[in-house]
Amino acid sequence: MYALGLIETLSIPAGIEGGDAMLKAAQVDLVLAQSVCAGKYIVCVSGEVAAVRHAVEAGVACTETMLVDSFVIPNVHEKAIAAIAAASWVEHITAIGILETFSLAAAIQCADCCVKAAEVDLIEVRLGRGLGGKSFVLLTGEVAAVRAAVAAAEVIPEVAGMLARSVIIPSPHPDLINALL
Repeated sequence: MYALGLIETLSIPAGIEGGDAMLKAAQVDLVLAQSVCAGKYIVCVSGEVAAVRHAVEAGVACTETMLVDSFVIPNVHEKAIAAIAAASWVEHITAIGILETFSLAAAIQCADCCVKAAEVDLIEVRLGRGLGGKSFVLLTGEVAAVRAAVAAAEVIPEVAGMLARSVIIPSPHPDLINALL
């Protein structure tokens, strides 16, 4: 089973040190390691579930006083991966759901939950760049599906306290759609 794991730290040196610990702890692939707004650093790895869990545990242990958030998502949805990589394509927008989070990790978890909970497409998962450390998820689909996806993400225990706000726009203005795409 394929998994995705991430640590998010308040310190760039701590994040780099945590990433090194993750890569040395288990046979995982480095997906992303970079600084983001507000002086944070994220490290994302992929691989078999047990290996990713072990790697994230090592990163968390190494960075515990500087840790903002972390996760392991077993069986991560391919739509979430594409949206994180800014490689998703959406032809038609019916309704829009927006989830704003205080952590990058929470945004990714919300995105994965949304596409597993309802028939929606991810427009974008914006990870803390130029956002003061916040992140957001943009998704689209039929109104009922968007409502169901957002509702599911709002209650996942892993994002408790990290969800800033969510909004559903049933029929967005065409100019707004053009601005988002």
